[in-house]
Order: sequence, then C-alpha cells, then structure tokens
Amino acid sequence: MSQAPVAGSTVKALSSLLLPLSDRTLLLPSVALAELINLRPVETQSGAPEWYLGDISWRDLRLPLLSFETLSSGVAAPEPAAGARIAVINAIGGRAHLKFFALLVQGIPRPYKLDASLAPAGAPLAALEMESALVEGMVARIPDLIAVEQRLADIGLI
Repeated sequence: MSQAPVAGSTVKALSSLLLPLSDRTLLLPSVALAELINLRPVETQSGAPEWYLGDISWRDLRLPLLSFETLSSGVAAPEPAAGARIAVINAIGGRAHLKFFALLVQGIPRPYKLDASLAPAGAPLAALEMESALVEGMVARIPDLIAVEQRLADIGLI
C-alpha cells in the first residue's frame, strides 16, 4: 500500500524524465508521459505549420504529433533519427477535446530523480521553455506544456 505525504512533510525527490530531442533535452515530470511508442505512420495536414508534423493513431485516438524544436525555435523539423520514438504527453490544460498530444523524441527518455540540489543553468531560453537546469552535467530545458497546448488550440487543427 502506498503512503500519501503527511501534512508538513517534504517530498525528497520528484520522478522526472529527460527527453532527448535533436538539439536539446527536455526535463518533465514522469507523470506527464502517458506512453512512449515506436514511430508510426503520420497523417499530414495541409496548411498546418511546420511544427505540426501531422496526426498519429494511438489507442483508437487521433493525436497531434509535434516537433518541439520547430515550435519553440523555428528550426527546420528534424528527421527522425535511428531509435527515434514518440512521447505521448498527458494534456493538462483542461481542454475537453485535447487529452493527449505527441512529441517526436530522438531516443528513449531517461529517468531522473529531481531534488533540491537541481541548479539553474542560466542558459538562454527559447519560446515555450520555462527554465533551464543543469542535470548530470548537461543543460535540460523545462517546457511550458500548457503553452504548447495553447498553440495547438490557436491553429484550430485539434
């Protein structure tokens, strides 16, 4: 049986994931990831922005597949590398029609226990990045997932 934190206690570590992208690593809570899946066929949408790679099928749902690199920095959408995967992300913005979205990742996410020793990296931030941190000697970026969901809502394809 699991125990809930007692009032006044502090959480020692937060289970997180490091998601490898083509030009950066994202750091997000483990609970944000619904599932990591293999690449699958993508149904492109005409007139969609470059960062909207298309739609994928997952568990009888149609999900938008995004390139975070392109969305946040405007760089050309990366080609999937050998070992690329799709990270299905739980939507947290409260939109009834958007429960999940997908990000193209360039490998398998690694677990990371986030604790009070996390140091800010002070690295310049791209759009949709809330903060950067030094994790295991590298810069990891914390994405603004609610802003990503808002961008999807703004283009009207979801």
